[in-house]
Amino acid sequence: MVALIIALISDIHSNLEALEAVWNEIKDADAFLCMGDLIGYGASPNEVVDFVRRQMERRTFLCVRGNHDNAIAFGADWGFNPYARQAVRWHQRVMTIENLEFLRRLPVRQLFEDDTGRSYILIHGSPRAPLDEYLFPWLPESEFKAVLSYVRQDDLLVGHTHVPMLKVIEGRRIINPGSVGQPRDGNWRASYAIIDTEREPPDNIEFHRVEYDVEEAARKIIEAGLPMFLANRLFEGY
Repeated sequence: MVALIIALISDIHSNLEALEAVWNEIKDADAFLCMGDLIGYGASPNEVVDFVRRQMERRTFLCVRGNHDNAIAFGADWGFNPYARQAVRWHQRVMTIENLEFLRRLPVRQLFEDDTGRSYILIHGSPRAPLDEYLFPWLPESEFKAVLSYVRQDDLLVGHTHVPMLKVIEGRRIINPGSVGQPRDGNWRASYAIIDTEREPPDNIEFHRVEYDVEEAARKIIEAGLPMFLANRLFEGY
């Protein structure tokens, strides 16, 4: 049996600089699992989607649709704050038809099984509301137990909160690798996680942070005419 290195990423949000920095660290992994929101907020949506599409053609790379992917692809931006809505509409103007069609085809759930037989389900938000529910680390354990009752897999992989998280409930895990392109845990560095199947769960996962050219990412947001707030928040990690 060959052990696998599985890279977990989420919430890239059109931040090419952050994605490239993370990719430089995870590129030798055996599988890549992405919990959605490739785009939104940032200024490099086509570049990010093009990059992911290329990787999906040649590697084991699974990705689900996030709420921003969905809003931009289908025009469903109700409930978004004014900054996010402005970014959604800018994305709709600048994205290629091919990339919008790619986003529309992304599933809201994906299944994966590693070499040990451990099963995973990828969802952006939660099984109860795949695009929209936030599973924050500070929720009570009863809430996580309730969420796990909706799925059969060993591990539930989520994104959406932009906050890294590992919850172990009776041998099953809920994992959020944090955000590549817009962390919100007070740490501006891009976030990702690695699972090494040669080790025993639940302790076979490591969370990582990597610095990237945040000045360039922010400059591009401002140059695109997007809200200054979206550039400034990158430096603060919120």
